[in-house]
Amino acid sequence: MKKSSILALSAFAAAALALSGCGKPATTTAPTPEPSKPAASASASPAAANAAATPADDETESKTPDTGEPKELNLFCWSEYVPQSVIDRFTKATGIKVNVENYASNEEMKTKLLAGGGQYDLIQPSEYMIQAFIKEDLLMPLDQADVPNLKNIAPEFRDMPFDPGNKYSVPWMAGTVGIVVNTELVPDAITSYADVFQDKYKGKIVVLDDSREIVSWGLDTLGIPVNEVSDENLEKVKPIVAKWLPLVKVYDSDSPKTALLNGDVALGVVWSGEGALLLNADKKFKWVLPKEGVHLFVDSLAIPKTAAHPKNAELFMNFILRPKISTLISEDFPYLNPNAAARKFLTPAQLANTASFPTTEEIKQMETFQDIGSQASKIDDLVTTLKVQ
Repeated sequence: MKKSSILALSAFAAAALALSGCGKPATTTAPTPEPSKPAASASASPAAANAAATPADDETESKTPDTGEPKELNLFCWSEYVPQSVIDRFTKATGIKVNVENYASNEEMKTKLLAGGGQYDLIQPSEYMIQAFIKEDLLMPLDQADVPNLKNIAPEFRDMPFDPGNKYSVPWMAGTVGIVVNTELVPDAITSYADVFQDKYKGKIVVLDDSREIVSWGLDTLGIPVNEVSDENLEKVKPIVAKWLPLVKVYDSDSPKTALLNGDVALGVVWSGEGALLLNADKKFKWVLPKEGVHLFVDSLAIPKTAAHPKNAELFMNFILRPKISTLISEDFPYLNPNAAARKFLTPAQLANTASFPTTEEIKQMETFQDIGSQASKIDDLVTTLKVQ
């Protein structure tokens, strides 16, 4: 595997060090968190998660201010990523109605954002897309005085290279992309992309519907860093991806766990939060970090420059950084939570989930995506073309 050359992954390692003591063996043991509520299962409803939290926990904070804007917020976010319980509690606390629209990839989000003008107040890009948006002057700078709960973010998730000083973004969740195996249907050892994409598993595989992810797996297979997306390297990757895609039964970035839970497929290359839910749901599922290489991502909230309700957006940012609210997010969508103040409310079972919390050594080997400019459209064209062949 290759070392990351863009983000300070040593900082991420520090985050994992503090979290991995209840899971896989790490170099040191994390302090035992204070138990508060049971870990959520894949079938846990937002209502159940909402009921699990004590309302008084968040009412101890000062009253939510009136922004002076109309009571509306247009949120454009990843599917299966924002609990309805959080939205409902924000509306109850502020009187602000939240209109939610979903996307399945950063590229889809960017296309709709550019076409939609001022339609969106708050978006949820990954690290490389934030980097691109800052370069293109598409984001509104934050008034950090309006987001005082930034203090709850762990130091290693603040002031990151894609947004120095958190001038434009607030971390939401971090995570990885890995392999889920239904061990009842796949008795063979699965350790790599090469193990997944075999002819004998044709029609038994679900993968993310994300062109850059798919191409990055091919680059990893060739030992090429995932950000070295030259025309020459795309030509090298093309035959690998062309061999893989006919084996895939389902493309799903919204809820890839569904096909696995239903038994429609036996293997998946999915987001770590989806993998964590599968591990919670049934012990037959196994989480594997592919030996060729692993993508580490950081998703954040940011405000488009064309937002009609930017102060409402900052209010939502500050709200989700409350420790108990952040815990609700982890319960429904168990990714790596960057909110240090929320971690003490996660149970040992949650921290022990290997899909949620990779070890320090594993994180050291991961790569993160960076902005690749116009090459992104070439990746999308390549995968789109190969899908229909």
